[in-house]
Amino acid sequence: MSEEGSGTVETQYFTSFKSPDKLVLKSGEKIGDITQAYETYGTLNEDKSNAILVFHALTGDAHAAGFHEGDKNPGWWNPMIGPGKAFDTNKYFVICANCLGSCKGTTGPSSINSETGKPYGLSFPVITIEDTVVAQKKLIEHLGIEKLFCMAGGSMGGLSVLKWTTLYPGSTSCAIVIATNHRHTAQQIALHEVARQAIMSDPSWMEGDYYGKSIPARGLALARMIGHITYMSDKSMEEKFGRKLIGKEKVGYDFSQDFEVENYLKYRSDTFVQRFDANSFLYLTKALDYFDLAEEGALVDTVKKATASFLVISFTSDWLYPSYQAKEFIKAMRAADLDVSDIEINTSYGHDAFLVEVEGQSKLIKHFMERIEKER
Repeated sequence: MSEEGSGTVETQYFTSFKSPDKLVLKSGEKIGDITQAYETYGTLNEDKSNAILVFHALTGDAHAAGFHEGDKNPGWWNPMIGPGKAFDTNKYFVICANCLGSCKGTTGPSSINSETGKPYGLSFPVITIEDTVVAQKKLIEHLGIEKLFCMAGGSMGGLSVLKWTTLYPGSTSCAIVIATNHRHTAQQIALHEVARQAIMSDPSWMEGDYYGKSIPARGLALARMIGHITYMSDKSMEEKFGRKLIGKEKVGYDFSQDFEVENYLKYRSDTFVQRFDANSFLYLTKALDYFDLAEEGALVDTVKKATASFLVISFTSDWLYPSYQAKEFIKAMRAADLDVSDIEINTSYGHDAFLVEVEGQSKLIKHFMERIEKER
């Protein structure tokens, strides 16, 4: 995966819904003074018609490409965003904003509540994907963009694409939905609930009031382990780890770590604890679980509100968001007479394929956007 392209970038910040003009959330609660972290790559053209909005996944952030000053690693979708890449910054102006409820620069439970002078904790209102979309629409308006050329996202980001295109029809010419579903299933909700219980069972969680104290590191680490298993596939884990032992010739017949896969999960969970907030994990997984594009009626009636052309990408080994789930909303889109192209990429990478299957996705995305440009 190429690390060249966007160079050094800086995160920017935008505050909207300034009190007393608060955002009315889907739950009916209100929140004001919402700060959003975002980054941009490329140049916005004169008529502001070349903008692409990219949405991150559950534990992602606004840093999608390029390097921050002093960083060794680039943004999470760097292989896809930059000069000559799928989202070509020689042609397009790419925006990525951190979602509401996160801990990566956008207002969330770890933010300071201006009314109390303390972190929100569990006093932060429960948010939904729709609430994030409404907040991000304000950002796009702030940038002076009336209509996006494209929006794209994988996993949770794909849910944002689906919600945006139906909540704000006509706001984008095309949309790319990757490795996602139109609503969370019982299995997906169950996996999240086990992860949430791992956090809430940690004595250090203290009903969410742990800021300035010991963080619920063990609970959050366990939650991340559970999640990371769902991001891979049986085949990818077998190919990467198999039953390899950690620097030993035989198992120890005790409860220390024997296998490389155990060590890998511990490493990934330990690094995750250092960069993510436990309460944000709770809030964002709930937002995912509440998502249902068809909550107001038949799915076809919801998707027919959209006017964008769609590209839907799924992966054969993704068992968190299996391909058959994508086919359900693709069927509804076609029944609604929308322009939709779909492809299932054969890969062993599992759900994480949207981050690593660069070559296949790049060809599809470039071809799709070139077609939309010609038609436009």
